[in-house]
Amino acid sequence: MQWAGQRTKWCAALAMAAASAALAAQQADEAQRLTERGQVTVGGQQVQYVIRRLPVASFPDLPEATAAALHARGCMIPQTYEAHRPENVVHGSLERAGSRDWAVLCAVKGTVTLLVFFGSAPETAMEIAKAPETERLQAHDPSGVLGFNWGIDAATPEDVRDAQAGMEPRPATIGHDALADSMVEHRTIYHFYEKRAWTLLPMPQ
Repeated sequence: MQWAGQRTKWCAALAMAAASAALAAQQADEAQRLTERGQVTVGGQQVQYVIRRLPVASFPDLPEATAAALHARGCMIPQTYEAHRPENVVHGSLERAGSRDWAVLCAVKGTVTLLVFFGSAPETAMEIAKAPETERLQAHDPSGVLGFNWGIDAATPEDVRDAQAGMEPRPATIGHDALADSMVEHRTIYHFYEKRAWTLLPMPQ
C-alpha cells in the first residue's frame, strides 16, 4: 500500500511537471506571436526588426461572426511602429452609405492580408491585398531597428476629396466611405467598393 501511494504521488508530480512544461511552451509561443524580433537583409546587411501584434480578442467591438472568422484563420493583428492604441481593425460604410462594415489586417505565418467584412455578410472575408510582413518594414528612429509600416483606416467622402485636392479635373465626390491603405509617413491609396468590385480611387501624382 505504501508503494502504491508513492507511485500515485510520483505520477501526479510527473503530470504536474508535464502540464507546467506545456503551459510554458504555450506562453512562449504566444509571446512570439505577440512580439516578433528578427533580422532581414537590407542592402547586403542584416538589420534587426520588431513586429508587434494583438490577438483578435483585443477588439471586442467586432461582430461575433467576424471575430469567429478571424479566429478560424488564426489571425493576429499587426500594429504599426507608431501605434499608441489597438489599430488596424476599423469600421465604416464600405459597401454603401449607411452600412456597417469592417476591415482588418490579418497576420498568419508571416503573411499579412487586408480583409473586408460587409455587415450584410459578417462571416465572409474579402481579400483586398496581401504581402509578407517583412516586406512592410521601415526604419523610424535613430536605433535603425525596422518596424511594421502598414496601416488602414476608413476614409469619409470628405477625407477622399481632401486627398484629391489639386487634381484637374476634380473627381466626383464618392457616395460612401473608402478604405485608406497607408505606408506610414509615405503614401496612402484608397480602395473603393462600387458595382460589386473594388477599385483604386485616382489620386494626385
